[in-house]
Amino acid sequence: MKKKIRIMVVDDHFVVRMGLTGSIDLEPDMVVEAEASSGSQAIELFRNVRSDIVLMDLKLPGMGGIEATRAICAEFPEAAIIMLSTHDGEEDIYRSLQAGARTYLLKSAAREELMDTIRKVHAGERAISSVVGTRLAERMNRAELTERELEVLKLIAKGRSNKEIGSALGIAEVTVKLHVGHLLTKLNANDRTQAATTALQRGILHLE
Repeated sequence: MKKKIRIMVVDDHFVVRMGLTGSIDLEPDMVVEAEASSGSQAIELFRNVRSDIVLMDLKLPGMGGIEATRAICAEFPEAAIIMLSTHDGEEDIYRSLQAGARTYLLKSAAREELMDTIRKVHAGERAISSVVGTRLAERMNRAELTERELEVLKLIAKGRSNKEIGSALGIAEVTVKLHVGHLLTKLNANDRTQAATTALQRGILHLE
């Protein structure tokens, strides 16, 4: 008898986990063998069960899905993780795949697409949807933000002035202005508000 694909579901919402588990368990060739509600719990569980496939939620309390994926893949390079998210921001997709996820799937995807993706990833095939592929291509063609620019951007999104940003980061106000100028260029934004809005849309920043 053919072995079933063993799956771990990671999501902090019980109802979501229950829905995914119930849906997966209807498939004759799949079984949910473990559930986790946080990134740290997922790492510990994976060490014990070594599931064939991990369905990882992007947004988790404490350690997020990307950090948990990076940790699991660093310890187990063969781990097959599918990132699940409600967000289609290109930065989220890019960072998830960089962390080691095999693919990225929107939670709004049809049930058939989820099952098909699980089977393809388990078989070692590529399973990138057209939407995710387009977002990824857009991200690859954009200029990378430096760590300092990202710090400045986060404070801009919080409504801080250049003077306040300089004080928070311990840099001169003129240096902040320079970083803001670079940010506007890289994000193709006309002003600070548009820069923050664009960053949120692309998944560079998230509302806390």
